Amino acid sequence: MNRASRSYSNNLLFIAASLAMLLFGIVLISLGSVLPHLRAHFNLSELSTGSLLSILPFGILMGSLVFGPLVDRYGYKLMLMACSLLIFIGLEGIALTGHIWILRFSIFLIGLGGGAINGGANALAADTAEGDRGARLSFLGVFFGIGALGVPFMLGSLSHVLSYDKILFWIGIFVLLPVIFYLIIDFPLPKNPQGFPMKDARKLLKDPWIILTGFILFLQSGMEGLANNWSTTYLQESKDFLNQHALYSLTFLVAGMTGMRLILGWWLQHIRSGRVLVLSIGLSVSGALLILLTGNHNLTYTGMAILGAGLSACFPVIMGQVAGKYKQLSGTALSVVLVLALLGNMLCNYGMGILANAWGTAVLPVVIAGGLLVQLFLIIPALKKDLN
Repeated sequence: MNRASRSYSNNLLFIAASLAMLLFGIVLISLGSVLPHLRAHFNLSELSTGSLLSILPFGILMGSLVFGPLVDRYGYKLMLMACSLLIFIGLEGIALTGHIWILRFSIFLIGLGGGAINGGANALAADTAEGDRGARLSFLGVFFGIGALGVPFMLGSLSHVLSYDKILFWIGIFVLLPVIFYLIIDFPLPKNPQGFPMKDARKLLKDPWIILTGFILFLQSGMEGLANNWSTTYLQESKDFLNQHALYSLTFLVAGMTGMRLILGWWLQHIRSGRVLVLSIGLSVSGALLILLTGNHNLTYTGMAILGAGLSACFPVIMGQVAGKYKQLSGTALSVVLVLALLGNMLCNYGMGILANAWGTAVLPVVIAGGLLVQLFLIIPALKKDLN
């Protein structure tokens, strides 16, 4: 390795990855947080809402598809800067527009930038990890939680002072700050600067293990998307929550996920990853059932926190294993599983719109619990060695 490729600092790169993951947290939670406002402003039906929600994961899907080959071929720096700018433009578009088509395009832009920046952050953290990748990626996920916590908290706290549009506008301005950091630090050289190895990439698509892990993330991303995007609407329609209280429930969801990821960094060093995933599924199903069965606000908040804690383990564990198995094509390998994951998010959100139109949003906790139980049966063959 030449001197230029050693000029970077792993600590600074982890900060860069953490800032990118913080932005992705903003991206993933922003639409669900302002969804009741958008439904009222644009007079959206349940089917129209499901269609709108499917745009964000579609954009994230496209970003996840392209980031891996781009990172392996050209490196991280320009990709992270460009994606941050796309997120900024998208958030400002949502904040300022009164036209439904500009709204849709803005949602697509933040999805596109968010999908690529999410994959880039995970690949960068995995490539520069010094130790267990799952633990490293779990700690990275804490910054996702910080970004995601900030949006519903600010909307809930400041909504009596500022309109949702103005709050979202200033959140967009904040997104520009990490661009300055990316501009001044050094990044690793591209892994394949002479050209992308298509032959090796095609082998990934024929590997049953990577496809199986991709479908695990298909369900994981789908259930996370339902929890993030539909919880506020579910609580208002089925539990008679005020809008502000429903927004606070998202804070508990993300707080549970963030707190558990702090613990996971230690947990994964002492317990086999397969066992951690099984325990996490049990925890998240318990949270979903508590939300379904209780009528008490405080118990509902508790259920949201438990659900978030249970959802915290799957992504860092699975992506850490994928990056470790395909070190020379880590970006592309993560692209494969993330594309499947985002397909799950997109299809599950759209499917939830169909179910809500037929039976109402009251089915949400049952759908989440059922999806996670199906995921359990995929984890057993994929991580058989780590379950023993």
